[in-house]
Amino acid sequence: MTEPQPGQASSPAAAGEELPGADGELLADAVPPASAVPRAVAAPRVADQADEEGTTTVHLVRHGEVFNPEKILYGRLPNYRLSEAGERQAKVTAEFLASLDVAAVVASPLLRAQQTAAPIAAAHRLSVVADHRLIESRNFFEGRAFEASPRLLRDPKMWSVMRNPLRPSWGEPYTEIAERMLRAAGEWRDAFPGRHVVLVSHQLPVWTARRALEGLRLFHRPDRRQCALASVTSAVYGGDGTLLRVDYAEPNGPTATGSGSVGA
Repeated sequence: MTEPQPGQASSPAAAGEELPGADGELLADAVPPASAVPRAVAAPRVADQADEEGTTTVHLVRHGEVFNPEKILYGRLPNYRLSEAGERQAKVTAEFLASLDVAAVVASPLLRAQQTAAPIAAAHRLSVVADHRLIESRNFFEGRAFEASPRLLRDPKMWSVMRNPLRPSWGEPYTEIAERMLRAAGEWRDAFPGRHVVLVSHQLPVWTARRALEGLRLFHRPDRRQCALASVTSAVYGGDGTLLRVDYAEPNGPTATGSGSVGA
């Protein structure tokens, strides 16, 4: 069947994944005051009480584990596919969502996200729709065998790259990640009122969207993200588009974040 495609072919602003794990290590003792960091963009008002009747839910799913024996920070590089464990994770998450009235399954165009979305879509007899706004963030370190370490700051060539962790300077600004993710979520939500929509994306975009939805500062420590592999972050909206709550589930259990995940 053919589904509507809100925001089709809408390209995000210059993208960039956050340096995975590094600022969790380098900046653990230097977290700035909230007034100094980027805030969520256009975050909806959170209702005092949830009203389940007539709600619309957008599920933000992170893809499963990727086959990456060289530990490359793959970012937006093509052809990085799920590992066998990642394929199992995708099936478990599909089973977790199987009982819901899912109207559309949408995914980042990257292979790992498409593969994660496939069993979810199959369970609902839908095809997977690609939305570029859900894509991974680009990173200065993309394509390198990368290990986050304070040694980075000892290399003068890295100083300009690492100069501003609040933006961050090594990749796509948090505000732009939040803007494209919230725009996609809002358009798909509005396309199917009263139903469920699944958007499959990547760790940093999903986590940034969640912080934006909850009105939290967008700057954060990567090692404190709550966004496990093949996890489900669910934004529940009332009939008037008011955000009622944000739920989170780990159908496959917890997995490491920050320095434990490369090119997430």
